[in-house]
Amino acid sequence: MPRMSGRELAEELTARRPEVKVLFISGYTKGARVPARLDEPETAFLQKPFAPKDLARKAREILDS
Repeated sequence: MPRMSGRELAEELTARRPEVKVLFISGYTKGARVPARLDEPETAFLQKPFAPKDLARKAREILDS
């Protein structure tokens, strides 16, 4: 995205529509340090690689919260 990060986009969207659910997905490899604030418990985050069932499970978890 040319003018903002994913975090900035999520903040903008949730400021306008608080009911929006956000899932961050990262291509960082296992063992790499997770970017700031993505490792907070209230932040929905899924690290690549993941299986389709993991994405489905995480999406269901977020939608149900």
